[in-house]
Order: sequence, then C-alpha cells, then structure tokens
Amino acid sequence: VRGVNFEAVLRVEEDEANSKRNASKREVEDDLGLSMLIDSQNNQYILTKPRDSTIPRADHHFIKDIVTIGMLSLPCGWLCTTIGLPTMFGYIICGVLLGPSGLNSIKSIVQVETLGEFGVFFTLFLVGLEFSPERLRKVWKISLQGPCYMTVLMIAFGLLWGHLLQIRPTQSVFISTCLSLSSTPLVSRFLAGSVRGDKEGDIDYSSVLLGMLVMQDVQLGLFIAVMPTLIQAGVSTYSSIFKEILRILILIGQILFSLAAVFLLCLVIKTYLIGPYYRKLHTESKGNKEILILGITAFTFLMLTITELLDVSMELGCFLAGALISSQGHMVTEEIMCCIEPIRDFLAIIFFASIGLHVFPTFVIYELTVLLFLTLSVVIMKFVLAVLVLSLILPKTSQYIKWIVSAGLAQVSEFSFVLGSRARRAGIISREVYLLILSVTTLSLLLAPALWRAAIMKCVPRPERRSST
Repeated sequence: VRGVNFEAVLRVEEDEANSKRNASKREVEDDLGLSMLIDSQNNQYILTKPRDSTIPRADHHFIKDIVTIGMLSLPCGWLCTTIGLPTMFGYIICGVLLGPSGLNSIKSIVQVETLGEFGVFFTLFLVGLEFSPERLRKVWKISLQGPCYMTVLMIAFGLLWGHLLQIRPTQSVFISTCLSLSSTPLVSRFLAGSVRGDKEGDIDYSSVLLGMLVMQDVQLGLFIAVMPTLIQAGVSTYSSIFKEILRILILIGQILFSLAAVFLLCLVIKTYLIGPYYRKLHTESKGNKEILILGITAFTFLMLTITELLDVSMELGCFLAGALISSQGHMVTEEIMCCIEPIRDFLAIIFFASIGLHVFPTFVIYELTVLLFLTLSVVIMKFVLAVLVLSLILPKTSQYIKWIVSAGLAQVSEFSFVLGSRARRAGIISREVYLLILSVTTLSLLLAPALWRAAIMKCVPRPERRSST
C-alpha cells in the first residue's frame, strides 16, 4: 500500500507459564487480537480496537496504574505537607517511584500521560475563571513585552554558549526556547492560595504573572508551528536559507492570523452567546449539577478544539473558556469553581505523577554535579533576566512585585517534555541532550516551591503593614 511502512513485531502471550490452565482464556484473547505486540524499538502496543467489538473489554493495566497512583499519592502528599512542601512535590515523587526508573509498575505510560493532560486543561480553565478580562486589560502591555524580551535574551545567551561549546545554532535555538518557557499549571497552583488570600489588598503580582504565562503559552503554540521549518532548516543548504526565512515568516503570519481569529471569536461568544448559554445551563441544572458540569466541560472542550484546529495551543483555548465564563460575574465564577475544582484536583495528581515518570534517578546520580550546575544556572539566569526586564517595563509604584513575578518564572515548563520528545524524534537533539533537558526541567520544578515561598515571605506586604502605611 502506498505510504505505509511495514515492520515485523514480536507477539507475546500473557501467562505463558500457565499455558494449560489459561488455554481457554488465551484462545479467546487470540480471537480478539489482545496479545502484546513489541516492535524493533521495544515499543509495546496496546489494543484500541479489537476485531470483535461486541465483547466489552477493559484495559486492566491502565485501571491498576491509576489505582496505584491514587493510593501512593496519598502518603507522598501527606509527607510533603508534614515537612512544609506543596503536595505537588509528593505527586512527582510518586511518579518517580512507580515509573521505569523505580518499581516499573506503570504499564500504560501513554494512557497515564494522556489522562494527566486533562489535569492541565482543567487547571488552565480554573486559571482563566479566576483571571478576569479586566485584570488582563490592566497588564496587557507588560504581558506582551515581558515574555518576548525574555525569549529573545534567552536565545541570544543560548547562541553565545552554543558558539563557545560548538553546538549547532538550530539546536541552541531549540534548547534556549524550551528553557525560556515557564510552567503555567505549577504557578497557577502557587497562586491558588495566594490570590484568594490577598483579594482584599492591592497586590497585583498575580495579574502580571498570569498574563506573562498566557503569552508564553501563545509562544509555545507559535514555536510548535515553526518547528517543522526549524527541522528543515537544520538540514538545508546555504543556498535555500532565504526560502527558509520566508517560510518561517509565512508560518508566523499564519499563527498571528489564527490568534486574531480566536480572539475575534471570543469577542462574539462573549457578546452574544455565553450569557444565554450559561442561563440555560443554570436553569436546567437546578437540583442536578451534572448538567452544569457537563455543559461547562463541553464548552471548555469546544474552545480547546477550536484553538487546536487553528494551530494554536489547546491550553490557550482552556484558559479562554474560563475567562469567557468569568465575564458573567463573581457568583457564576464561585458556583462553577465549586463544581470543577474537585475534578481538577484529581486530574492534577495524575499530571504531576506523569512528570515523575520521566525522571531517571540513575542518570541524575551519575551526572549530579553537572545537572545541579546547569539547573542552578538556568534558574538564576531566568530569575535575573526577568528582574531586568520587569525593572524596565513595570511602573515605579509596582517595582516591588518584580521579585515575586521573577520567582514564578524562574523554573522550566513541563511542556519542554513535549517539545523535547518531538525534537528527539526529528533528530534535532541527541539522546543525551534530551535527558539533560528532562532532568533540568524536573529539578527546576522541584526547586520552584522553595523559591516561590522565599519570594512571598520576603516581598509580599502583610495586611498590617499596608494598613499602617
């Protein structure tokens, strides 16, 4: 068949030792095609569509994985709470213990990571629900300028270090762009308690920080769109460099057009549709919250699908869905948050545990000195660059928040896992560089709670200080 690649795979039956006792069971599995298939790269294929779809089947490995993560996350979360660390840290440790580098008890890694992505979706939805358009309007200039300046500076430093270390420019640009991104789900978890606790004050660091993170999500979608051209640029000849530049400019124009289309659609939805839609949901859900939860979830998935079709990040669609619903007022926000927050909390556990699945303690131990140096260098560099950029663009009356915002931006986004895996498959980076990116990202995420707590304790004015002044 044209366009199809063929490859021999190994077929492995479960419970081969008990062949006599399980003969009848295996015969049924053979009819359904449920045997494990392993290809030449040791990938294990999981059944998604059996030949006989009339017989209901369940992925028991996936069920056991979720049950195990749920049970082990509880003591890990309790332990971190006892010693004063965020529970998120315990969930990552849970993933490390259960992952390939630990007990290796997680069989359905792809499914666990996929379910964890829904934790990101609902987290960003609740971020948009708390982040009203009025607050975004106040800081839109800072949100637009800050991430752009930081990304340009990170790429400039990356090219400089790449030239000194004799690294290809394409690889240097990719690594610098990955490291310039910050974790929106992680920071939103930090702000979950801080924002509610400081609503009576005039602290607006949350608005600046979330605005910059949203712009970084936009940059993520832009970079994913430009990545195919970046891959081609790495193997292209010098004579075609102008064509590559033109192609990159065309892709940037397409992304800008897609963003304009998304925000125009949001304006139409906010003006004409979201109000009647929520009132209908509220009327139908009296005495039955299932309709309200389903309606809000469906609207979030609709915005996610729209941004995905327009080649913009799905995470931005979830954020915009929350922001649109928050325009209906504070009472609406509180009602929806009470319904969606428990779902978000459970899925966030799966998400942070899936991050731990990528951590390899043996690699970290062997390269501990190098990894600590690289991680501290990246964290310090991002913190210093953020302070310098915010010193230039923040008003003089709000200069004190630059330390808090910089602390929130100092870690590396977990989306570098996604970008790194794509670049690894495309041959942009080597396996060693890929493991370095994963390790530095994970270590920076583990250091982030301590840095955030230090910034909050040192820089956030107490209510009594504000009242006395």
